[in-house]
Amino acid sequence: MDKNIIQNSRILLVDDQAPNLMLMERILKDAGYRHWNSYTDARKALADFSSIQPDLVALDWRMPNMDGLSFLRQIRSRIPAGDFVPTLVLTAENGRSTRQAALAAGAKDFLSKPLDVSETLLRIYNLLETRWLHMELRTHNETLEQRVRDRTQELERAQLELLQRLALAAEYRDDCTGQHAQRVGQLAALLGRAIGLEQEQVELLRRAAPLHDIGKIGIPDGILLKPSKLTSEEYTQIKRHTDIGRIILSGSAFPTLQMAERIALYHHERWDGSGYYGLAGDAIPIEARIVSVADVYDVITHVRPYKEAQSPSEALALLQDESGKQFDPNLVQVISELNVPQDLAALGEALDGNARPVAVELPAVQAS
Repeated sequence: MDKNIIQNSRILLVDDQAPNLMLMERILKDAGYRHWNSYTDARKALADFSSIQPDLVALDWRMPNMDGLSFLRQIRSRIPAGDFVPTLVLTAENGRSTRQAALAAGAKDFLSKPLDVSETLLRIYNLLETRWLHMELRTHNETLEQRVRDRTQELERAQLELLQRLALAAEYRDDCTGQHAQRVGQLAALLGRAIGLEQEQVELLRRAAPLHDIGKIGIPDGILLKPSKLTSEEYTQIKRHTDIGRIILSGSAFPTLQMAERIALYHHERWDGSGYYGLAGDAIPIEARIVSVADVYDVITHVRPYKEAQSPSEALALLQDESGKQFDPNLVQVISELNVPQDLAALGEALDGNARPVAVELPAVQAS
């Protein structure tokens, strides 16, 4: 027998007859058991059950106030889901109906009175051994589940980092700093928080938004970097970057990349329905509407090969002119109420001299 099981198991003894409890205590003590709690009142034992957290219950069947059947039924709600706490019923009744009732209520074994010491110890140990094996198996399964979760998170981080670097490679083609994608992610998170998105969604948005233009990797330089107006054929080609982005990001089981796929595909939709795919109003995913505003604001306020940077006030004026046409009116109002240049200054400072994306603490923002 395993001494660890004997010396460390907690046993709950319940019997309305004090001599019977004294006998059980002596049997346990002589066998090397150290931890037990004895009760002559089953109601008190029930009240203390959760604090004791027994590994085994040895329970008399016929008791006043609360019998063994009632006790068994009531401890069910006190045993955590997935846990196994065996109950040994002590009874002088060997009738079939008594055994069936006890088994139906959750009893795992029986001992007939008067007790045989050897049989009592064997049945107690066997039940405790099963309990400890169950706990070991549960711990092992929890460890495996945690390893799976950790590995899944590692894979998600690795996949996301690869795609972020690919997005940066695409951005470097028309943004010499490579920071446009990260600024869009930061501003999108600010807007998401301002309109009341849950924190989990805000964080997903912060990570997913930088991938909005990943499809540019498939657009020829001659079109992407053209300083003059695009022809209709060239415009048709550049529009393909949304579908290219969808293809790159599709099929993932990770929420960040699932959101990034929707953003990549729909961030050029217009509130009035005249965008790339004809979605209008609330039919456009909220994350795509947010990124649409953040993307345009950042493009206007920064230098591109085909344009000079404009002031934040000029950018906000353009957004306001397009409110209800290109942009969600609520989002235009929210961004107009943000102190955008100061909010983004922290991001610019954090990105200076860093090759990879960094996290910046977002200020609390309230929409009116």
